[in-house]
Amino acid sequence: MPLTEVPPHMVATVVTSLEMLERPRPRPAPNAPFRLARWKTPSTDKYRALFRRIGEPWLWFSRLVMTEAELAAIIGDPDVEIHAVEDRHGIEIGLLELDFRRPGEAEIAFFGFIPELAGKGHGNWLMAQALALGWRKDVERMWVHSCTLDHPGALGFYRRHGFVPFARAVETFADPRLAGVLPREAAPHVPLFDQRDASVR
Repeated sequence: MPLTEVPPHMVATVVTSLEMLERPRPRPAPNAPFRLARWKTPSTDKYRALFRRIGEPWLWFSRLVMTEAELAAIIGDPDVEIHAVEDRHGIEIGLLELDFRRPGEAEIAFFGFIPELAGKGHGNWLMAQALALGWRKDVERMWVHSCTLDHPGALGFYRRHGFVPFARAVETFADPRLAGVLPREAAPHVPLFDQRDASVR
């Protein structure tokens, strides 16, 4: 089939959605020098700061372009649980966001560590926390999505933890680096097409 051209100011990614339909068997959680801190009423500034620290390398931008009211409505919803991962000094180095707004479902909306800790195995500990918190008595399905902009091991990581792919789609969006939402050096693995000088960075 012929290729579909993506305009220079746009980014395209393949999004894979995965689900888990049965509560996994209990198993000991991996050891890690971290703890989860529940943010019940985080300020939008505090939330965005952690979101940006973790997601900038992977072009996370959705929560950065929302209005104050839109973001406050989500992170202040009682059915959305936001947990910061803190190190032994109380410094926030990770994020776990669980969305229970659909009855009977728990979505892992955001999951990750700061760049310095990504890919070092700490995700196994955080996933154990996510599954323990997500599989509550009224939940029949947990799900998550990943895309080709994420860490290259993300899809395999979710599958190893019992999530099964059930849908795939192509998403395109305006490059947030060109709009100044994220710095131009963010996500160097994704080519930046600069229309000002028609070059590829």
